[in-house]
Amino acid sequence: MKIEQNKIDDLNIVLTLGIEAADYAENKKKKLNKYRRTAEIKGFRKGMVPMGLIERMYGQSALVDSVNDVIADALNGFIKENDLKVIGEPLPAEDQPTVEWKDGNSFTFKFDVALSPKVEFELGKDDEVPYYTINVTDEAKSEMKENILKQYGSLEDGAEAKADDFMIVDFEQGETKVEGAYVALRNVSEAVRPSFVGLKPGDTLDVNVNEAFENETDRASLLKVKKEELANLDPVFRMTVKNVKTFVPAPMTQETFDKVFGEGNVKSEAEFDAKIEERLKAEYGQESEFRFSRDIKDYLRKKTDIALPEAFLKRWIYTVNEGKFTMEDIEKEFDLFLTDYRWQMIRNYLMEKYSVKVEESDLMASAKGFAAYQFAMYGINNVPDEQLESYAKTLLSQDKEGRRILEQVEDQKTIDAIRGVITLKKKKISVEKFRELK
Repeated sequence: MKIEQNKIDDLNIVLTLGIEAADYAENKKKKLNKYRRTAEIKGFRKGMVPMGLIERMYGQSALVDSVNDVIADALNGFIKENDLKVIGEPLPAEDQPTVEWKDGNSFTFKFDVALSPKVEFELGKDDEVPYYTINVTDEAKSEMKENILKQYGSLEDGAEAKADDFMIVDFEQGETKVEGAYVALRNVSEAVRPSFVGLKPGDTLDVNVNEAFENETDRASLLKVKKEELANLDPVFRMTVKNVKTFVPAPMTQETFDKVFGEGNVKSEAEFDAKIEERLKAEYGQESEFRFSRDIKDYLRKKTDIALPEAFLKRWIYTVNEGKFTMEDIEKEFDLFLTDYRWQMIRNYLMEKYSVKVEESDLMASAKGFAAYQFAMYGINNVPDEQLESYAKTLLSQDKEGRRILEQVEDQKTIDAIRGVITLKKKKISVEKFRELK
């Protein structure tokens, strides 16, 4: 068998395989013998079917499988012997010669092979990346405190409706009556909302529901009808306020302190305020770290300017996904793929350069942090450690989540490794300006 290499450019080569009958004959014979040993054909004892019949039944399949085995061994052997760093897997060339599958024939196959560019660069203090520190203002602390107290507050009866309040109302139109409808004033259209503000229990108001509740899904739910029935309704209803419900923030009591920060961790409003500042700094710190991670990745991608065999990669993505995506789909997301792929190459190089290792404890710590974040999203704080650990183990056992956490930890440990090597241009910034950054 002969293999010829044709270099297209620094990242693409074509391998042409010339396969003779002698290269696959013995393998084909072994496959046919295996078929013969296992074939169950009426009129013949198992293992005693004439080889001629086996050849007629399985010869074509054995030929194709044998040649494919030769191809796989040849490609893998050539790549290994020549120490080629390839991207993806070899793909049949688009100008592949027509194959006549006939025993004894010689075959020619062409494969496109993409080579991975060498990544090699140095980092030092001349490499500068911005690091933003967000200022914690009294206004931000006051806003967070107010939001937390609202989160742990309660709905109570109100004297009259304010812009953020709720009302329980009845809608009437002739003999039609909808009782106990729940109206949040923030969901009333801005044009109509002023007429709702100040309403008291017992007040009545003629309301054009089409104008007041512009979202058809919400309007149908409010009037307890199907969405398609709305068009046939007279939109003007008499609305009678039954109750006004106002959201009252939680009081500054020990019970509230315990609910928010755990039993006994805060004992006064001053300590409560200190915890607010601590939480705000932690949140801003996370935002700063996320921005730094993004900026350093962008900086390193520009510094290395890695060239990739883009045409090959598009074909390879299409092939390995077995038609799940069209080429149009791949084109739309291709720039994002290249951005991520280049970072993976840079990260792999830096992990080796700086001996970055990921331990099981690193993965568990990251998974527990994500678990705590998810619980907090539902207002559940101070989750017991054993519960977090159990949930973290579940996350790590899932393929998709496990890979995501691994990549996240690799990213963080790689960035930590180079943090002290480069120069961080530290900048203080307001939260408003920070969030305006592109």
